[in-house]
Amino acid sequence: MAATHTSPQLDRWELRSVYSVDHSVPVLAEVDVVVIGAGAAGVAAATVCAEQGLSVIIVERYGFAGGAAVAGMSGTICGLYLASDSGAGPEQVVLGFSERFRKGLAARGGLTEPQRYGKTWTVAHDPQVWREVADDLLYNAGVRILFHTTLSGVILDGGTHRGVVVDSNAGRAAIHAKRTIDASGDAAAVARAGWSYYFGDNGKIQNPTMFFRLGNVNTEAFWEAFGEDTICPPWVTEQIVADREHGRDLPREKIWIFKTPRPHELLVNATRLADSDGRMLNVIDPEDFTIAELLGRKQVRGYAEFLRRHLDGCADSFVVDTGVEAGIRQTRSIVGAQTLTNDQVLNCEKPVDGIVRSPWPIELHDGSRPKLHWLLDDYYEVPYLTLVPEEGEGIIVAGRCLGAEHEALASARVTAQCFEYGHAAAWATVLSLSSETRYRDVDPAILRGKLAAAGSAI
Repeated sequence: MAATHTSPQLDRWELRSVYSVDHSVPVLAEVDVVVIGAGAAGVAAATVCAEQGLSVIIVERYGFAGGAAVAGMSGTICGLYLASDSGAGPEQVVLGFSERFRKGLAARGGLTEPQRYGKTWTVAHDPQVWREVADDLLYNAGVRILFHTTLSGVILDGGTHRGVVVDSNAGRAAIHAKRTIDASGDAAAVARAGWSYYFGDNGKIQNPTMFFRLGNVNTEAFWEAFGEDTICPPWVTEQIVADREHGRDLPREKIWIFKTPRPHELLVNATRLADSDGRMLNVIDPEDFTIAELLGRKQVRGYAEFLRRHLDGCADSFVVDTGVEAGIRQTRSIVGAQTLTNDQVLNCEKPVDGIVRSPWPIELHDGSRPKLHWLLDDYYEVPYLTLVPEEGEGIIVAGRCLGAEHEALASARVTAQCFEYGHAAAWATVLSLSSETRYRDVDPAILRGKLAAAGSAI
């Protein structure tokens, strides 16, 4: 499959950026592994690789780790618990690095107890504590951390990755690496090599969003009225629709509100970001990204005012903050050596090369209202080769840019699974280097054994 674009605007940008191995760029480092992006997947990948004795450098454009969880303030660790109609309490089925990070957050008071989300459960975290946990993991493992640094090109030897070129305020430098882990979430290193990717369902991708935190809330009164489910009750939806008919800018009527670890505070996921004419926004394009953030902050004001007017406990509330960036659900997906299909998710298939469980519903945000398809009392497993690009060698992805069909990705993209993609990519890297094996030839049985020994439930 050839790389595809969804907007003529993307054709104005030169994406492919390849350097030969005899480039003239100053060399900053020569390492075993370079990790692009310090979100959930990148932190897991870098930490585990370094703990196994590899020299690792991680590149992150912000001054902190966290990616969508912190910069995008997604705020929850979704994908840990089974969904069920039984009425039983939360049953955690995803462990490994996800559980390690969950425990780190909880130990610092930065995590809530499980909260009801429809037929399943989730937990919410404090983004400041998330950064601190990630900092400690990376630093203590001996990872060399480069914040405030962006990927600008890749170094190729024929069809094999040999490192990356990065930019910062200091200038441009090369990082030579035996293996590259693309944890950018956007398949940035794969795309800059000119290798194949696609956007969702024939170019249709999920809407971005803008989370916000609401402070000075009488949370006892709020939850008594709202109910224990974080998905809003019908009367709230009806009130949103009524306000919208009177000209309020409230495009999404099904909103989600979560407890946070902080007193008198709520985490709100309410916005639906599309251009003023309804056009889908592809945040790979910086103009679309800008529109999403301008509209997002405007909608946050509207929803915050709605909550003050209509929800018990919110009369004196105020917006604490929004995400540093719009929350990104989907951009590029790699054309992988294998593709996670919609049917595999719906049928809860568990292939022999599965590297993480996912019980999370298909949670699709690409229309006027979210679509939820529950996987009750079961889960599927994501195949290892969905992380391996069909083209090229020496690179693996970790995070939401894995090879997956559109609706499958709407389940597979969430935080707990991203931690485990990074975990799996790290052990695949260790095995690849120790045996001088291509990623696509790593024995999945040995990989699964390493993951299980490290605490993953597979």
